[in-house]
Amino acid sequence: MNEPEMDGAAATAVVDPLVRGASATPDLNSHGSTMQNHGVQARVRSLLPEFTGALRRVAEQVLTDPAAASRATIVELAERSGTSPATVTRFCRALGFDGYADLRLGIAAETGRARSAGWTVDIGREIQPSDPLERVLGQIMAADTQAMHDTAELLDLAEVERAAVAIAAAPRVNIFGASGSALVGEEMQFSLHRIGVPAWAWTDVHNGLASAALSRPGDVALGISHSGETGETIELLAEASSRGATTIALTSFPRSPLAELAEITLVTATQATTFRPDALSARHPQLVVLDLLYVAVAQRTHERSHAAFQRTAQAVSGHKAAKDGSTT
Repeated sequence: MNEPEMDGAAATAVVDPLVRGASATPDLNSHGSTMQNHGVQARVRSLLPEFTGALRRVAEQVLTDPAAASRATIVELAERSGTSPATVTRFCRALGFDGYADLRLGIAAETGRARSAGWTVDIGREIQPSDPLERVLGQIMAADTQAMHDTAELLDLAEVERAAVAIAAAPRVNIFGASGSALVGEEMQFSLHRIGVPAWAWTDVHNGLASAALSRPGDVALGISHSGETGETIELLAEASSRGATTIALTSFPRSPLAELAEITLVTATQATTFRPDALSARHPQLVVLDLLYVAVAQRTHERSHAAFQRTAQAVSGHKAAKDGSTT
């Protein structure tokens, strides 16, 4: 089926820059050419907000049934998405592929690894109210496992390194997030606190702005937002940036306003299920990335971190239950 007209917004935002020159191609992750072999679906999901019209229909078709997409010809995929082969070609270029053959190979390799690992069985299935907990558990485990793998593929370890170096040397670390992202931020603050890194997690905008306004060069501000579009988090990170703090964004969308504002961007992937939309399913990948960042900081401050662990463990040891049931 031929589409009646080109998708205007997408042609302007994604297609035309690709035609004009390679310098305008949407940024690929630092794995570069490895994008040809894996991380295809994660890449599609991360770019989905940028696609409109025909390009978005192709993206949604690939995400809905990646196995079928890996077997389809370019004409078949165009027909299933109600677009044209030219649009599918533009879609391939937007993902960093030279052509449709490379896209098919990438999807096929990805779905093949997933099947052999045995963790994709129920990902595409809706959870029904009558489903037994065994099936629900399996689907949640499969979705979270895929999200973890996708996050590992998308994550730029050089950016993690930069973030760890900045935090390890920072006199002060401010962590900003709203709603569920605030919970993730508080976990990071607790981890850094245990190794002697002066960190604060702010959920109230007024208190957060006051702290951000006191930022100085050398300080670090970490903004957490799955969508990268949370206005409060963007405002807090912008205030800290204006005062000279090094800014880090943790988000699922590398072209989001929060990511564009930050000096360092850490990208996560999500895999939504029924009753757990993207914003909720993002929590576990966010925690994994922050745990990696925390360990990287601890590695770079080993002596200080070890001493801090010793002192904090000793301080709370008297509040632990003894083996005989009494407290010590």
